[in-house]
Amino acid sequence: MTEHTLSEQQLNSTLGKATANATLNIVGRDIPGQEVIFTEGAVALLESLCREFADEVPALLAKRKDKQARIDKGSLPDFLPETRAIRDGAWQIRGIPDDLLDRRVEITGPVERKMVINALNANAKVFMADFEDSLAPSWEKVVEGQINLRDAVRGDIEYTAPDTGKHYKLGPNPAVLICRVRGLHLKEKHVQFNGKAISGSLFDFALYFYHNYRQLLAKGSGPYFYIPKLESHVEARWWAKVFAFVEERFCLQAGTIKCTCLIETLPAVFEMDEILYELRSNIVALNCGRWDYIFSYIKTLKRHSDRVLPDRQAVTMDTPFLSAYSRLLIKTCHKRGALAMGGMAAFIPAKDPVQNEAVLQRVRRDKELEARNGHDGTWVAHPGLADTAMGIFNEYIGQDHCNQLHITRDVDAPILASELLKTCDGERTEQGMRLNIRIALQYLEAWISGNGCVPIYGLMEDAATAEISRASIWQWIQHGKSLSNGKLVTKQLFKDMLVEELSNVKKEVGSDRFTHGKFTQAAVLLEDITTSDELVDFLTLPGYEMLTA
Repeated sequence: MTEHTLSEQQLNSTLGKATANATLNIVGRDIPGQEVIFTEGAVALLESLCREFADEVPALLAKRKDKQARIDKGSLPDFLPETRAIRDGAWQIRGIPDDLLDRRVEITGPVERKMVINALNANAKVFMADFEDSLAPSWEKVVEGQINLRDAVRGDIEYTAPDTGKHYKLGPNPAVLICRVRGLHLKEKHVQFNGKAISGSLFDFALYFYHNYRQLLAKGSGPYFYIPKLESHVEARWWAKVFAFVEERFCLQAGTIKCTCLIETLPAVFEMDEILYELRSNIVALNCGRWDYIFSYIKTLKRHSDRVLPDRQAVTMDTPFLSAYSRLLIKTCHKRGALAMGGMAAFIPAKDPVQNEAVLQRVRRDKELEARNGHDGTWVAHPGLADTAMGIFNEYIGQDHCNQLHITRDVDAPILASELLKTCDGERTEQGMRLNIRIALQYLEAWISGNGCVPIYGLMEDAATAEISRASIWQWIQHGKSLSNGKLVTKQLFKDMLVEELSNVKKEVGSDRFTHGKFTQAAVLLEDITTSDELVDFLTLPGYEMLTA
């Protein structure tokens, strides 16, 4: 297959033919440079994937709702009796490519051009380029993101900051690139198949694969993906079919496409063996997506009054249900020959040396816990934390090993469902509730303005941490919980605090920034999703409708 780009006239002709055949139609506005992404071959692949697999997505999402309805009525998540043979079997995954054997530090971030360059140049083994939680997926950003990753794979990505004139380019040994696609619940409304918005997952996967697989394979790497928000092995099976279809279409050896699945939902933690089994030809690792996992714990058990979590700050990785989650993931992965990746250090370096040392100390404690448990690597959100995380994992893994696959945790007692579901102690404080409101307000304002990765109060916030902030308050309201000072958490209390904290945010950011921002719209959205009687599944769903086309 010979690759070529299309002129604007040719592009319109190609898309016009698709529309005439009642298939794929790109309805988003023209983005400068899009002709290198929407080539004839890329559009054909995306159209084929939609034709083969798009109809299954609504059914998969419906299965999620059915399972949630049973939990809402009183049942609890548990290991599946019908798949016990898979859990008890002696199978292993196909294998791990050489350039993915050592993943002791991974840096994550959105697919914006400067951030891509800085992340690839950081002291990290892997860069996870994110189309999901840290990106507000405006049409412009998802198209430009594909262009940026295409240029990065080719090694010629450069950027000059318009305000400072500072020039950025790739260093000599960039990190291995992995693309995180959007979750199954997210649509790409600017591309339609048979008149309906397509899956954001298929859009991100098809374009990244098509434009980069040849160059990646030629330099000894490959088309690698992070798959987010899985809730069952049936969803993993869908991805396995997508991968197999593409490998056959492009005459690639089975297992050429490799993926890492984030275990960031409570239902998925009970199906880790099954997820690995379904994807055994393509999967290389599972990852502890801890922040989304905490949010999923709240969301999944939202109707269970005995499972209400305290302040977000009290829910740390040494709490019993999170510790059990981490240890079970390691044990499951290593039994199957897969890597077990740790979670995110969301801290960002501070300018003040004393404050920065305190930040680094917290990062060290967190990463030591992960490394001691047996994780093969960890995540950081900022290049300034990469050296600290690398130092910890170098100490535990050493120079003679690439990972900790030899740590099997076979001596551990079996981890039971009750341990994975056990709530944690801690206070619900007025200070914590107000902090949640300010964080959610500022994050939502940034997100609907087009920025999905935001430094707030010393942490790099993304959609997952904002989800915890608003879902916690929703849960406290629904179950009539009181704060430590005796105040009953009601819808009215939340609304009163929202008005007060909106005023406080205005003081923090300044009236000019406030006036020209979207803080009022963010406050309205936050009130809607926090006081609704049903918990909105993801804040990004109503938020997506507010993004500029």
